[in-house]
Amino acid sequence: MKTTIIQTSGLRTLAVRAVRYAIILANLAALTLTANAAESKSIAGLWLTTDFPAMAVRAGETTTVKIKLQNADLPPQRVALAVSGIPQGWKATILGGGVPVTAAMPATNESVALQLRIEVPAGAQKGSQHLVLSAKGNEATADLPLDIIIGQSLPARLSLKSKLPSQRGSARTSFEYPITVQNESDKDALVKLAAQAPQGFQATFTEGFGSQEISSIPIEAGQSKELKVKVQPPDATPAGDYPLTVSASVEGTQAVAQMAIQITGAPKLRITTEDGRLSGEAEAGKPTPLNVIIENTGSAPAAGVTLSSSPPGDWKIDIEPRLIPVLAPGQKLPVQAIVTPSTKAIAGDYMATLRANSGSESASAEFRLSVTTSTLWGMAGILVIIIALLLSVGAVARFGRR
Repeated sequence: MKTTIIQTSGLRTLAVRAVRYAIILANLAALTLTANAAESKSIAGLWLTTDFPAMAVRAGETTTVKIKLQNADLPPQRVALAVSGIPQGWKATILGGGVPVTAAMPATNESVALQLRIEVPAGAQKGSQHLVLSAKGNEATADLPLDIIIGQSLPARLSLKSKLPSQRGSARTSFEYPITVQNESDKDALVKLAAQAPQGFQATFTEGFGSQEISSIPIEAGQSKELKVKVQPPDATPAGDYPLTVSASVEGTQAVAQMAIQITGAPKLRITTEDGRLSGEAEAGKPTPLNVIIENTGSAPAAGVTLSSSPPGDWKIDIEPRLIPVLAPGQKLPVQAIVTPSTKAIAGDYMATLRANSGSESASAEFRLSVTTSTLWGMAGILVIIIALLLSVGAVARFGRR
C-alpha cells in the first residue's frame, strides 16, 4: 500500500515539471516571434518609389514621372540624385518644387516629392528604353529602374458627369449644376467648355469652389476636375421644361451631358400709368384722383395683392381697391388713388410712394406731385399787398406835408 502512494506522488511531480517546461518554451517562442517582428519593422534606408515604373510615350512628346524619395529611420542627410541610361538625343531632368535639382534632403521618416521629366525626340525609334534614377546618401543608396516604351499614345478621351441633371425653380432662381470632367487620355489636356441653353438664358462655368468664370481648364492625364454650370433664366420666362446641353472638348473628341431646367413660374408686379408718366398735379387741401395701373409681368398669378402708400406729412392718399384677390400673368388692372395734400402745403413739388405686395413679390413707384395753392388764397394775398401799398402811400402823403 505504501509503494502505490509513492509511485502516484512521483507521477504528479513529473506532470507538474512537464507543464512548467511547456510554459517556458511557449514564452521563449513568443519572445522570438516578437523580436523577429520588431526586426522586420525596423527597416532603415533610402527608398525611391513611383506608381508607374513603366509607361508608354509617343515620339516627340514630353512625359513626367512622379517620384517619392523616402527616408526610413535615417538621420537627415544630403542625397545626390542622378539619371543613367539616357539614350542619345533624349533629355531627362529631375525636378523638385518645379525647378531642376541634383540633390534632396528628406527628414527622418519623411519623403520628398520629385518629378522626372523625360523629353523624347521626334525621331525616336519604337521600343523600350531602360533608365535608372539613383539616390546616394552618406549611409544608404537607392535605385529606381524605369522603362519608357516608345509607341502610339492613347487617343484623347473625356468623360462628363452631372450630379444633379434636373433642377426645379422659378424664373428668378440661379440654377447651379455640379459636374465632373475627367481626362481619360495619357497626356495633359486643355479642355474647352460650352453650354447650349434656350435663348435668353445665361450659362457660365466656374470651378467647384471658385467664383471666377472660365471657358476652358487644364486637366492632367488621368485626372478630373469638379466644376459648376450656373444658369440664370430671364425674369419673364414662362413656366415649363427647358433643355440644357453641356459639353467638354479637346483635340476632336467631345463629352456631352444632357440636363433639364423646370421653371415653375413666378409673379412680377409693376406700378405704372397709361402714358407711363409718374407725375400729377394737386391743389392744397383738395382731393385729386391719380389713375394708376397695377400689372403682373411675371409667369405665374399674383394672389392677394395689397396696395399701400407713403404720402408726405399731413397728406392723405386713399386707394381703391386696396386688395386685388388675383392678378393673372400679363393682366393689367386700373386703380385710383385719391390724393389730398395738406391744407398748409405751399406751392412746389412733392414725392409720394405707392406699393404693391403679393407674398414675397413687391413693387413700388414714386410719383412727383406738383401742388398749387387755392385761387382764393391768391386773391387774398393780392388784396393784402394792395392794402399795404395804399397804407404806404397814405403815410408818405401825410407825413410828407409835414
